[in-house]
Amino acid sequence: MRSTGMGRPTPAGRGRPFAAVAAVAALTALATVCGCTAQPTDGDGGHRSPVHISVTGTTPGTPGASRTPAGSDDKAEPGRASPSVAPAVLWAPGDTGRDVRELQARLRQVAWLFDGPTGTYDDLTEEAVKGFQGKRGLPRTGETDAVTWQRLRAMTHEPGRWELYLMGGQPAAAPDPRCLTGRVLCVSKSSRTLRWMIDGRTVSTMSVRFGSQYTPTREGVFNVYWKSRHHVSTLYDSPMPYAMFFSGGQAVHYSYDFAARGYAGASHGCVNVRDEAAVAALFAQVRNGDKVVVSW
Repeated sequence: MRSTGMGRPTPAGRGRPFAAVAAVAALTALATVCGCTAQPTDGDGGHRSPVHISVTGTTPGTPGASRTPAGSDDKAEPGRASPSVAPAVLWAPGDTGRDVRELQARLRQVAWLFDGPTGTYDDLTEEAVKGFQGKRGLPRTGETDAVTWQRLRAMTHEPGRWELYLMGGQPAAAPDPRCLTGRVLCVSKSSRTLRWMIDGRTVSTMSVRFGSQYTPTREGVFNVYWKSRHHVSTLYDSPMPYAMFFSGGQAVHYSYDFAARGYAGASHGCVNVRDEAAVAALFAQVRNGDKVVVSW
């Protein structure tokens, strides 16, 4: 034992009680001022933080960009519950692209849409979405939100390539090497497209369809040998406007049936075009003797 010089002896090495209390009080005050006090935990050692719940959709392949409501804020006010967040809007009127095609193809599968797919979220698509939503007790917004998309996906299958491009609009395949010189109608069966090319440059591209397995469109290199603006088939008694003949009775021409039914039908061997304005412009430019290349 040693004397402190102030009365009662204190065990060696114990320090001064009053000084220790004062030091602890000072440190506590400093920690409070600095915001370093311990926070309540959620039971696993982590700090609690406001929870923000949102519903988002997922799609196979490449989904469209999700949208969040304007003015949304993911910070909860202290002492108040976080507001509920509406499902994110994936696609809405005016949107375009491959994902809109998939939406339209799936709506066709459940008989809510009968036109397209076009790849453009038009008024017909909006009405189809409203009908689908109303049938299932969802808000009839006409916009495809995450909940609507998930319900539609659960009822349908992944559309195949030709379901997505039933009415045309698919990307054109790379041109056949035989198309790279001169004036050429370059027809690709694999992508179902026709390129009008001059000296290797693509002037225009359009969707086309071909003959069935019983009346196939011939492949090879040909030349346009006759043009007939108001032609009518003598064999099938069917109109063939803007006909450009290249192999026997086979021609590139406009098809009313293709315009109405898309790839649900087939030609009798001709190369059908569904865009009348496009084939009219093509007919005005093509000359007798221009090359025609039909390849797979």
